[in-house]
Amino acid sequence: MAQSPRVRTILTLFTARDSVQCHRVRLVLAAKGVSYERVAVDEGKPPEDLVDLNAAGTLPTLVDRDLVLYDTAVICEYLDERYPHPPLMPVDPLSRARLRLAMVRIEQEWLPLLDTIRAGGRPADTARKRLREALLASVPLFKASKFFLNPEMSLADCLIAPLVWRLPTLGVELPREGKPILDYGERIFRNPGFARSLTSEEKALRE
Repeated sequence: MAQSPRVRTILTLFTARDSVQCHRVRLVLAAKGVSYERVAVDEGKPPEDLVDLNAAGTLPTLVDRDLVLYDTAVICEYLDERYPHPPLMPVDPLSRARLRLAMVRIEQEWLPLLDTIRAGGRPADTARKRLREALLASVPLFKASKFFLNPEMSLADCLIAPLVWRLPTLGVELPREGKPILDYGERIFRNPGFARSLTSEEKALRE
């Protein structure tokens, strides 16, 4: 009897080769030290087994036995609860709420600018300026603690670090007052887990 394609015995992540949202999930998995099967997918050409699991073929898509998740924030929170050590969210409700609100703002305001920059043309220059201004306005948040608004690495860092990693290739240069952001990035980039989270395409962004 054939096994349903929705049931996979190994934790599986369908991921793009270069995507902030996919990188975000891979960084959570690396921080947790979780073994999983990584299935690299060319965006716009979802394989049949992915479409069977997620009709929209969107990335990232996480499969844990008969559970299929394809909203990035939901995937990250599921992994943090499914594999509780080390925890990637603060214990107290106030700190968790602050981080969740920050992540929502970054997803809604910062990430669309990346898409505009990568599309090129005149709108890309405006998007670079807006992203640079948004980052510089957030410098106090990067200076407030060792990690973003938290003394320990959190799900917020798993979203922000992939973005900071891509700044050079996006043509977004930060002036001297943006050094706390660059220093923040380097602290995370030196972590072996960050290296494990990278695809070969993402490694090449800094080579």
